[in-house]
Amino acid sequence: MVDKKEEDSQKEETKEPHSENIENEEGLNNDQENTNKEETSEDENTEEDNLEKEIETLKEEKIRLLAEMENLRKRFEREKVETIKFGSINLARDILLPGDNLERALDALPEDENHSESIKNLIDGLKMVLKEYKGTLEKHGVKKIETLNQKFDHNLHQAMMEVESNDVEEGTVVQEVQSGYTMYDRLLRAAMVGVSKKKVTKTEETKKEKNKNNAENDDKKTS
Repeated sequence: MVDKKEEDSQKEETKEPHSENIENEEGLNNDQENTNKEETSEDENTEEDNLEKEIETLKEEKIRLLAEMENLRKRFEREKVETIKFGSINLARDILLPGDNLERALDALPEDENHSESIKNLIDGLKMVLKEYKGTLEKHGVKKIETLNQKFDHNLHQAMMEVESNDVEEGTVVQEVQSGYTMYDRLLRAAMVGVSKKKVTKTEETKKEKNKNNAENDDKKTS
């Protein structure tokens, strides 16, 4: 009997360490599961953040792309309008020359001279052609630049000569050598003009000549 009790006690002692190991293993497994859950949760949060950033980036790229497309559309429309308006600008510039010659021919005709009926009819016909010619130009946006008695504007006028005059303010256009034209808001051809300047009196001429001679004498003394 004594031996049997000793055997039972030994079995119990043998079982107790085994149960402790199981408990330790279960604790380790629980810790591992908790750790894995935490890592999974962190991974999910990181993935969500990345997806949100990617969505924001795509939104920004979409907005930028739409803005660029709108700018392209506006530029295309502007270029289309300019092509329609100014596509014939070279033709319009070249066609001004026959009109210039026609105006010169009419201006060269003496008004006081008695012409035959046929010549008068020819002159009237040429004037009608010139009027129709100018009307056609205006229909396509080509307008003559007003020059006479206007202040000289280097954007529209090209000065060909200076005309002495005290009757008008200096820098005023008093003569038109060749007509100038604009096409819509663009310069087609600058007007060639004569610009007024003040007449120099004899006293002023003498004074200028005297100053010039004095300056030459001073240069000679210096040399």
